[in-house]
Amino acid sequence: MEPRVWHRHYDEGVPPCLDYEDTDLYALLERSARLYPEKIAIRFLGTSLCYGELLEDVEALAGGLSKLGVGSETAVAVHLPNLPQAVIAFFAVQRLGGRVVMTNPLYTASEVEHQWTDAGCHVAVVADYLFERSVKPARKAAGVEHVIVTSIPERLPWPLRWAARWKLSRQVPPLVARVPSGEGVHRFSEMLKEGGNLPVREPFGPEHPALLQYTGGTTGVSKGAVLTHGNLTANIQQLHAWLLEMEEGKEVVLTVLPLFHVFGLTCCMLSSVAMASTMVLMPDPRNTKAIIEGVMKEGVTIFNAVPTMFHAVTEYPGVEDLDLSSIKGCFSGSAPLPEETSRRFSDLTGATIIEGFGLTETSPVTHCNPYQGLKKIGSIGLPVSDTDARVVDVDDESKVKPPGEEGELLIRGPQVTAEYWNRPKETADSFSEDWFKTGDLAVMDDEGYFRIVGRKKDMIVAGGYNVYPDEVDNILVSHEGVFEACTIGIPDAHRGETVKSFVVRAPGSAVTEREIVTFCREHLAPYKAPKSVEFLDSLPRSSVMKVLRRELRELEIAKTTA
Repeated sequence: MEPRVWHRHYDEGVPPCLDYEDTDLYALLERSARLYPEKIAIRFLGTSLCYGELLEDVEALAGGLSKLGVGSETAVAVHLPNLPQAVIAFFAVQRLGGRVVMTNPLYTASEVEHQWTDAGCHVAVVADYLFERSVKPARKAAGVEHVIVTSIPERLPWPLRWAARWKLSRQVPPLVARVPSGEGVHRFSEMLKEGGNLPVREPFGPEHPALLQYTGGTTGVSKGAVLTHGNLTANIQQLHAWLLEMEEGKEVVLTVLPLFHVFGLTCCMLSSVAMASTMVLMPDPRNTKAIIEGVMKEGVTIFNAVPTMFHAVTEYPGVEDLDLSSIKGCFSGSAPLPEETSRRFSDLTGATIIEGFGLTETSPVTHCNPYQGLKKIGSIGLPVSDTDARVVDVDDESKVKPPGEEGELLIRGPQVTAEYWNRPKETADSFSEDWFKTGDLAVMDDEGYFRIVGRKKDMIVAGGYNVYPDEVDNILVSHEGVFEACTIGIPDAHRGETVKSFVVRAPGSAVTEREIVTFCREHLAPYKAPKSVEFLDSLPRSSVMKVLRRELRELEIAKTTA
């Protein structure tokens, strides 16, 4: 059987059109395991798993999940950092035709509860150290019947497992924990051993939901974008056609982008499985030392990351003396890539960073600069294969803006979701006929390259993560010492944006900045909590008493510039 070729060159300004394979996500794993059973699929902290073994583990877990009632209409939460168990759990659910709900392990119990409740999760696969912190209270409130518990060291061989458990137990907070047995509590390792008889494998059509990927809006209400097998497999093929000529069965992909984020899920995990690449799983994207060591030790060839990570590598002490030449391709997204970071990284590695753009609702990639062809620094490039994009008047979607004029970016293509889970109004509000309204402000130039110039929404992108100001404000005003609050994102050379909150103290309150930041960190994921707080006597408002968030941001930028 000949290796599949999905890559096509960008040629003479015409995007390549693709003949999409009618497949589902599980078929990607089956194919790679059949053609490359001995090829290493996963490397993680000194251990490895080949594609043949990965498929066996996936089918064993799928058998166990089937015993718990998981089927084609079941939602299963995967609440894990980047572990082999996250990959196994994802594909085990796909084997049964269920819907995966990837939730962020940094989330508080209330954040987890909302997503699990909204998705109707029946089962959750979780890390032991998260059980008391977020899983136990969220599980009860959301009505999750079964929890499958695993740990970071579980897949490591002895004595690495013992050493890792000892080290992780001394972290603050500890990253391992003992979870007592109880009704509906199962052990991941035992599930693999027990397995079970699997139902007959039937391929799922392109419209079958594979993933509920949660995003948010200007109201801060998290909603699940329904991404189908067709959406995700189309985006994988678009990626392989545009980024570079990936050699099937030969690539080594740094997988440090969180798998609970659609960028990491599609561009690292799913893309790797489709091309029988090796995933080098790393659970901590902030550990630059480990990232660099992983690149050198494993011979990483594909490095997909956010600008913050590329910048951290370029600034690492002594990086000039290290050999990072194995890297041949990089994809950057989630935030603008500074030109100096791009140049410096290329000088160090010899690899070119390709900057692109996408959203949760688009699986995620919609645009990127072509790997072969004209690249424009500071732009998000061209729409990928079979993707249409246009810029329209912010107040009248029927008016398409000419090149050079700013407006809202609209997109349509095979990777775009058709709906939000159980939210018909939000779905209707997000589409103009068959065009998805991104909420981002963009400009297209005369050659068809797009540049993001702002956001219609007030969403903050901090270090590649989305932060919704209203969500932060709601936490702030729940503090007894806060009367009202307004949160903004201010430009940051390394993180893209930094979260800052303006607070009006409650009468008689003497609450301090430190107290407020600490309070937010107790109720929000760390990246959502404000890095700084400024106290005001009142917030600026419009004539209809609406808080002028944009005015605060403009004043802050002017002050910083001055």
